[in-house]
Amino acid sequence: MRSILVLNGPNLNLLGTRQPEVYGQTTLKMIEDLCVAHGEAIGLRVEHLQSNHEGALIDAIHNARETHEGVVLNAGAYTHTSIALMDAISSVQLPVIEVHLSNIHAREPFRHKSCIAPVVVGQICGFGAHSYVLALDALAKHLEESAAS
Repeated sequence: MRSILVLNGPNLNLLGTRQPEVYGQTTLKMIEDLCVAHGEAIGLRVEHLQSNHEGALIDAIHNARETHEGVVLNAGAYTHTSIALMDAISSVQLPVIEVHLSNIHAREPFRHKSCIAPVVVGQICGFGAHSYVLALDALAKHLEESAAS
């Protein structure tokens, strides 16, 4: 069974209480459980990690290359600011799917730019917690196609 890391960045530990009008009522624990269950259904073992610290996210990406075949990443606000995360993703040569609960392109202008978009396989945003399910499906398909070629 393929192993995937679902990595969540700053403030996502507050889901369910933080700006529910933007992010909904779903907690991070509910998203983690959803990802594990959906992963099992499509043949993926899903592990998850959340950190509010950029360096911890970078370390997790570096370490993922030893234990995982891909990463689903919600970098939170670091999406729009972190060249270091972009460099980490491009350094590990693992497929990464960028995910966001809200549609970042329909929000404040500073959220429209993703520093990590140039080095990820793709970006899924705007579908709430279901964005993670879509990201897992996309990553599974990408891994399947990569193995076949």
